Amino acid sequence: MANMTIRNLPDEVHRALRVRAAQHGRSTEAEVREILEATVQSTQRIKLGSLLRSIAREAGELTATEAEHFEQVRDKTPAEPLRFE
Repeated sequence: MANMTIRNLPDEVHRALRVRAAQHGRSTEAEVREILEATVQSTQRIKLGSLLRSIAREAGELTATEAEHFEQVRDKTPAEPLRFE
């Protein structure tokens, strides 16, 4: 696991974290971990696939003719495997 140091944290923020941790029965460190985890794993976070789909909907769906055109001009050459030499 990674370690992190937070510098120049205002005293009032640190006090608020200690109070919040005590209310939840955790150490300040555990409380900060919980806050960070909840923030980055939020269900309100927009995921890339959802964002791209919403952009596609706003732009309008491809017609069958447009999809066929893309299929015809798409490069179908297999990718070269990576070499680690």
